[in-house]
Amino acid sequence: MALRLDGKQLASELETRLRQEIESGISQAGRPPGLAVLRVGDDPASGVYVANKEKACARIGVASYGSHLPGSSSQAEVAAAIAALNADDRVDGILLQLPLPAGLTEGPLLEQIDPDKDADGLHTLNLGRLLKGQTGPRSCTPAGVMALLARHQFSLEGKRAVVVGRSILVGQPMALMLQAANATVSVAHSRTKDLEAITRQADVLVVAAGKPRMIGAEHVRPGAVVVDVGIHRLPRPADAPEGTKAKLCGDVRAEELEEIALALSPVPGGVGPMTVTMLLVNTVVAWCRRHGLDHGLEDLVV
Repeated sequence: MALRLDGKQLASELETRLRQEIESGISQAGRPPGLAVLRVGDDPASGVYVANKEKACARIGVASYGSHLPGSSSQAEVAAAIAALNADDRVDGILLQLPLPAGLTEGPLLEQIDPDKDADGLHTLNLGRLLKGQTGPRSCTPAGVMALLARHQFSLEGKRAVVVGRSILVGQPMALMLQAANATVSVAHSRTKDLEAITRQADVLVVAAGKPRMIGAEHVRPGAVVVDVGIHRLPRPADAPEGTKAKLCGDVRAEELEEIALALSPVPGGVGPMTVTMLLVNTVVAWCRRHGLDHGLEDLVV
């Protein structure tokens, strides 16, 4: 039976650490850390995500300065809202909630965020800092994966790692973080030929393809560590009783890997909670740097 990489439990442990860091530094800083989540439009999933982030802020003592703009907002209006948050001294982290409504272009808006307040680690400067091994906010989902692997003491040095997916949000920064940990890394994607031959080489397989149940037993060698980044809502069966909640799945057919993999992250409860927690880590670390505070979060700032 594969070891369960429990992101929900680790997120709870890290929230305790973050709460302690805030409590120890707030008198010197004179204020709590501040996170601003900017939401545009009324995408239902975004509403759930933003609410979860606000609850996480409340649990550890981070002030939340969320803004909700109408879906009809122009590019200039969203840029102006970002500029106001950049100038707000109460705010240490800014997150632009994606996806944006049609008609808005996310790239230029992400570039408007002050790189030192970039809580999601997606600004070009911060991706460059990651590439060069310099300090700065890190992309939350891959940083959460690294924390999960470290929590279970999986050494990456000299290991073969394969990342399925090449997005700027997950795949590309994931590969860079694994390389920084001295793994030998391959990146596969939708146009990779003979995908199974590549993935079966992996000691550590991180799947961020965005395709439900894409990876199964034929892709994984025995004893591999498999991290499933995907999360998808499956359609309800036609005969399901009214009110039945839709089931969630990942990019991996988890039931096929239970007896093959050494370790496996569940969906839900694996990488998802860690993404929110690493957003808080970026915010608290930015607050500490801004106020000259020492912190004990170096192991999480990869």
